Amino acid sequence: QVQLVESGGGLVQAGGSLRLSCAASTRTFSSYGMGWFRQAPGKEREFVGASTWRGGNTYYADSVKGRFTISRDNAKNTVYLQMNSLKPEDTAVYYCAAREAYCSGYGCYSPGGYDYWGQGTQVTVSS
Repeated sequence: QVQLVESGGGLVQAGGSLRLSCAASTRTFSSYGMGWFRQAPGKEREFVGASTWRGGNTYYADSVKGRFTISRDNAKNTVYLQMNSLKPEDTAVYYCAAREAYCSGYGCYSPGGYDYWGQGTQVTVSS
């Protein structure tokens, strides 16, 4: 069982930046693929980005490409989501998730492919 704890959410003005962190309670963090998802009120949970455990590839949703960056520090068992140029439509609860099975490309996009989830952190972008 892997526990994930997100932090770093908050209120920011449009154009601003936030960095989310997700700390994992596992000694084998480097062997997990990590994903970030978000869910706005009344909408389905959607893929934001992912970092794979093999090869260190990253993937992003088109809506955040060029603005958001995923990084991971395997020594600290932590994955980060740097969010720049935030827009009001980025407002959502952001979740990190971990998966044991390898994924690549669109295979990383489905929430159903992830085994463990954090509790979420609220990000609100004001206009």
